[in-house]
Amino acid sequence: MAETSPTSLNKVVSEELQCSICLDAFTDPVSTPCGHNFCESCLNQYWNNSQTYNCPFCKETFNNRPEFKINTALRQLVQVFKQNIPEKTSEVLCDICDGVKKKALKICLVCQNAYCQTHLDLHQKVTNLKHKLIDPVLNLENYICQKHEKPLELFCKDDQTCVCFLCALTNHRNHNTVAVEEESKERKPLIMKMKTDVQQMIQYRKKTIQDIKQSATLRKKTSEKEKAESTELFADLMCCIEKCQSELLEMMEQKQKAAEKEAEELIKDLEQEITELKRRDAELEQISHTEDHLHLLQFYPALSKPPHTRSWTHVSISDTQLSVETLRKTLTQLHDTLNDKLSTSVLKRIHQYAVEVTVDPGTAHPNLILSNDGKQVTNGDIKLELPDNPERFSTCCCVLAKEGFNSGRFYFEVQVKEKTDWDLGVVRESANRKGKITEAPEDGYWAVALRKGNQYQVFKYPTVSLSLRAKPQVVGVFVDYEEGLVSFYDVESSSHIYSFTGQTFSERLFPYFSPGNAHKGKNAAPIIISHIRKSE
Repeated sequence: MAETSPTSLNKVVSEELQCSICLDAFTDPVSTPCGHNFCESCLNQYWNNSQTYNCPFCKETFNNRPEFKINTALRQLVQVFKQNIPEKTSEVLCDICDGVKKKALKICLVCQNAYCQTHLDLHQKVTNLKHKLIDPVLNLENYICQKHEKPLELFCKDDQTCVCFLCALTNHRNHNTVAVEEESKERKPLIMKMKTDVQQMIQYRKKTIQDIKQSATLRKKTSEKEKAESTELFADLMCCIEKCQSELLEMMEQKQKAAEKEAEELIKDLEQEITELKRRDAELEQISHTEDHLHLLQFYPALSKPPHTRSWTHVSISDTQLSVETLRKTLTQLHDTLNDKLSTSVLKRIHQYAVEVTVDPGTAHPNLILSNDGKQVTNGDIKLELPDNPERFSTCCCVLAKEGFNSGRFYFEVQVKEKTDWDLGVVRESANRKGKITEAPEDGYWAVALRKGNQYQVFKYPTVSLSLRAKPQVVGVFVDYEEGLVSFYDVESSSHIYSFTGQTFSERLFPYFSPGNAHKGKNAAPIIISHIRKSE
């Protein structure tokens, strides 16, 4: 014997607990003498409108109106069943059927009645009516003009509203009105376009989530690497820098946690937007396939408004990498013996930001001789005939790199061996290049210079003289655009030379070079831009 599935059993039980008059679960069920059950109110209303007392189900006739009591056992069973099954969706029933009403197939907007198949045939054939029919709806009042009680068959383009024929002849007499079917056909492509846009927004946000996850993973990996390097740096000096190490690691952990939290919040916001966009997509999907033109027009204004979302065009999470300047300030507070280890560690870190730099002939002073590969600059002490374009230095023997940077970090190295004069640094794009130049941050120059073979200077207001333990042979220049940092290092001795901190950059920055005056051959050696192999 075949077993009955739970779904089939629920269907059978649901039908047995359903009133055949209202087609819903029993409310205060009562039984007729023939044994059939109905809602008390349904049966009373049925017999109040009838000349005889017969069973609505089997049509058995009773001489007298039966007296009945509520079947409490059946009522309790119905209550238990209602608690364990979802509520049934309401259906539109035929307005013409007597007794047990059948499900309506169409609604006539003129007669404002719902018809089952049988009565629909009578409505169309017997009376030969050509009324407008629509699929059954529960909110029929939305399809009828409340003023004239006529079908809303026209759409007023001037007032963007649905109207009946009489409205078009009165309040909308001189307006541009079309059939709702015609306007609906025009709106459907717009809905499909909105649907496509929403789907694209969903895909863009999904991709953004993946980008954030990948970025968070990469930054976490970088952070872990930096923690390991920091631990190794402090291993040899644990006795005197234990406190410094603890504070540094705590700072890195906080940055990492903050970055992870920020990524989680961004993902959460994106997922919430995706959920909302999916809901909008489902609504658009549903209405794009509807044949109910009036329903489409009535709900179109709400759906045409763009969802409340962020653009997400530029999205990133906070940088978790340890600032070079923060590390420098922390360690320089310790004993002087830490200085070399500090700079060694810093140079190792910033090597990963090394960039290829070549000089730009269009900016070079006419006295300068540039190598074919753009890596060497020499003062030839002879002025060449070159066009005086706006980018070219006219008085100072300087030249800029071709490469400009307006974000992130970058690092380059320059060999200054055998030089008695030189200038190195970075320049903002709009800085003055004509006439006498003051190499100060206020004028868009961040540079360090050598004069007379042993005088190291920083040009700012006032000028700062530097005392270096050794004469640098190769100078490294590191820039953190967002942090506002420009730092200089003696590469061979792994020592720090000078840093501009707390600067604000709003333009592209270009590496800046000057081999200085030739001084009759005493300073004839070129400055050479090094090729740097990035640290892994």
